Formats: sequence, structure tokens, C-alpha cells
Amino acid sequence: MQVHVSVRGMTSPLNTSATPSAAVRWTPRLWGTLLVLCAAMFLDALDVSMVGVALPSIGSDLGLSTSTLQWVVSGYILGYGGLLLLGGRTADLLGRRQVFLVALGVFALASLLGGLVDSGPLLIASRFVKGLSAAFTAPAGLSIITTTFPEGPLRNRALSIYTTCAAAGYSMGLVFSGLLTEASWRFTMLLPAPVALLALVVGTRLLPRTERERDHGGYDIPGAVLGTASMLLLVFTVVEAPGTGWASARTLLSFVAVAVMLVAFVLVELRTPSPLVRLGVLRSGPQVRAQLGALTFVGSYTGFQFLVTLYMQQVLGWSALHTALAFLPAGALVALSATKVGAVIDRFGTARLIVLGFVLLAVGYALFLRVDLHPVYAAVILPTMLLVGSGFALTFPSLNVQATNGVDEHEQGMVSGLLNTSVQVGGALFLAVVTAVVTAHAPARATPQAVLDSYRPGLVVVAAMAVVGLLLSLTGLRRSRRGRSVVVARSTVKEADVDRVPVRD
Repeated sequence: MQVHVSVRGMTSPLNTSATPSAAVRWTPRLWGTLLVLCAAMFLDALDVSMVGVALPSIGSDLGLSTSTLQWVVSGYILGYGGLLLLGGRTADLLGRRQVFLVALGVFALASLLGGLVDSGPLLIASRFVKGLSAAFTAPAGLSIITTTFPEGPLRNRALSIYTTCAAAGYSMGLVFSGLLTEASWRFTMLLPAPVALLALVVGTRLLPRTERERDHGGYDIPGAVLGTASMLLLVFTVVEAPGTGWASARTLLSFVAVAVMLVAFVLVELRTPSPLVRLGVLRSGPQVRAQLGALTFVGSYTGFQFLVTLYMQQVLGWSALHTALAFLPAGALVALSATKVGAVIDRFGTARLIVLGFVLLAVGYALFLRVDLHPVYAAVILPTMLLVGSGFALTFPSLNVQATNGVDEHEQGMVSGLLNTSVQVGGALFLAVVTAVVTAHAPARATPQAVLDSYRPGLVVVAAMAVVGLLLSLTGLRRSRRGRSVVVARSTVKEADVDRVPVRD
């Protein structure tokens, strides 16, 4: 097996079966490359969370209804979640560096326009374009990491730092939004623009040059159309379902259309010489568990953050900044663990850490069910945030490592797109489910206690999602304990180490 490592601007093959990854030095250029990629992922996550707190100000300033205002958030999710598969494969075919830089430039321009427009439709359009560009930067950035850093301690450390930046962006977005909205909501839209432009300038100098995939057999146009259309319609249907009704004819017909397009997509991918998604990669148990783990992990956390934000602001009457600071311990814990999680993954493997992470998440969510109208922060909210932060710090990097290990270099973009699709679809799907559950229990008279009681079923659903993720991850742990042997790179290793070594289907 060969991977490529960029050192001092040169791209050279490194045989991981012969050379330990520790032999590759962390040069300033390598650090700079990682920081550019981390900046893009930080901005993607920042943009998702930062706009939420600013929505009331946006609606008041632009005269938007609640249903229209929802699309300021949903427009970004639609573009991001709907085009990730295409973005990942495009990075493999056209070159990861080129795709990343072009998409990052579009992201910066859309951020600038979003802060200057004076109409709701134009703001929503700019948000959709930002989501679209993020659908290309996210898989391209992740695949640049996995093709620049060889499997093992070096890549694990890089991925732990990279995924921590995503978590930090999501957490810090709440704090930044609370601060910036006090001046103007437009600053929340404009903030990513200069950061993205700086990352673009630095990236043109530091990112390793990559070649386009050779002999790819042509472009899978039917697969791209079907895959993109099915993901766009799925995300759109899930976002709209709480308003139109889950059992409405429109929602049901949309889900049927999604199912038909997905079946057609699978048939096309099985027959085309150069598929958008090589379905054989899903024959790997660790790969499937990583995708489903990402789906349930992000879905549960998105629903949790949504409910806790509503609880703190609508029930307790906390300000946006006060609410953001309440989440800060979780984000700080994730950030402080950035450079350490990679070594923990090296020692214990991804399967064990994913199980432990889901345990911490489930316990944290269950603990939050104890909240009332007068919570003791140190007794309930702080322990919950620390548990959730610990679960996030262990689970998210491990899922990324497990999904990308053992994948050929020319398919890293594809797998990265799959993983990010699981993340986005999981967030949109389970947030819609939690919203529907809370809406179904909405009280006739909105007293603080009645509103809190309507949130509890949603919190139970969130905890149940984490338990489902735990059960799925336990199947991988049980398989690893059987101790069966597999042959990898002419060496025999126990299946307990499968999550740490490259395995081919």
C-alpha cells in the first residue's frame, strides 16, 4: 500500500508497510497545511451554529415570517447535505487542492454577499451557495489530510486536530453570534469572509499539489444527477416535514420519490465503470459502522443543542450570550483534547473509543432530564456539558479515522463525502424528528412548566438516539473480540486491531 506525504512542497510516495509514520516530521509547512484545512472546517461548523442566535434580528430587520426565516438555516443545510457525494467524487476526479481552493473562494464571496443583501430571498440564496461550497471544501479537505498524512499515529493526530476544529467552530459559533448580534446580525454573516480569504491566500502557497485521477473511465453523469437529486430532495423533505406534516400526501410522496431515485442510483452505480460511489466500500463492517455512527452521533447532538437552547432562552429566560457560555465547557473540553486524542486512538483503537464516547453521550443526555425551572448549574448543566464534551472529543475523531483507514488514495474524497453526508443528513433528519415530537406535545397554555414538559419527550428521543448509536458500535466491539485473524500487508493481525490497520474489501 502506498500513500503520499507532502514535505517541503514535494509529494513523494511512502510505503507504510515499511516506514513508520512517526518518521515523517511535523515541519512548519505541514502544520500550515493542516491549519488551512482546519480553518475551512472551523468556518463550516461556525456558520451552522452562528446564524441561529441571529435569526430574530434578521427577521425583524428584513421583515421575514417564521417560515421564511427557517430557510436562512435550511438553505445552508440543503446545499451542504445535498451535494456532498458529488463534492467528494469531484475532488478525486479534478484534484483535491483545486476543488478545495475554488470552493473556499466561493464560500468567502457568498459570506460577503450574505452580509450586504437587503432581501430575504437573496439572503437565503447566499446561504445556499455557502452550503454548496462547503459541500466541496469538507470532503476535499478531509481527503487532503488522509492522502497527506499516512495511516497511523501521524494521521490520527491530524484527524483529531481537524475534527476538534469542527467541534470548536460549532461551539464558538454560539458565543460569537451572541456577541456580534448585539451590534448587528450582518456581522455574523460577514465574519467568515476575511477568515476564508486569508485561508485561501495561505492555502495557495502551502497545500500540496494533487493529480487528477487517471483512468477513471469517464464521468458518472447519471449517478451524479440521481445522487445529488435524491440527497437534495431528502434533506428538503425532512426540513419541511414538521411544517407540512409527516403523514401528509406531499411528505409521503416526496419520501417515495427519494426511495425510487436511490434505487435507481444504486442500479446505476453497480453498472457504471466509474461510479460516483463505489458500493463495494460498504461491504466493510467498520465503514458501515462509521457511517451509521456519524448519523446517530450528530443527529443526537443536534437535537440536544436545539432543545437545550430553547430551554435556556424560552424557559429560563437566559440571554443568547448566557446560553452560549453555558455550552462553553463542552467546547473547551473538546478543544483542549485536540492534540491528545490521536495518541489515545493509537493505543485503544477506534472501536473502543466510539463505544465509550456513546456511553458518555447517553449518560449526559439522560442526566439532563433532571432539569427543572430552577436548575443548579454545577449539579446538572455543567456535568452534562462535560459528559457531552468528553463524548464528542472521543467519538467524532474516531469515526473519521475509522471511515478513512484502509481506503485507497483515489477513493478518499468519495469516502469523505459519504461521511459528511451521514453527518448532515443525520443532523437534519433527527432534528426534524425531535421538532415533531416536541410540537406534538406542545401545551395549550404556554406556561414555563408546560413548555418544559413538552421538551422532555424530545430529550428522551435524543437519549434514545445515543443508545442506538451505542448498540451499533457494540457490534464492532463484539466482532473484534472474536480474535479471528486477517492477513494485512503479509502480516497476520488479530481482528481486534482491524480498526487500526488498512483492510481491503
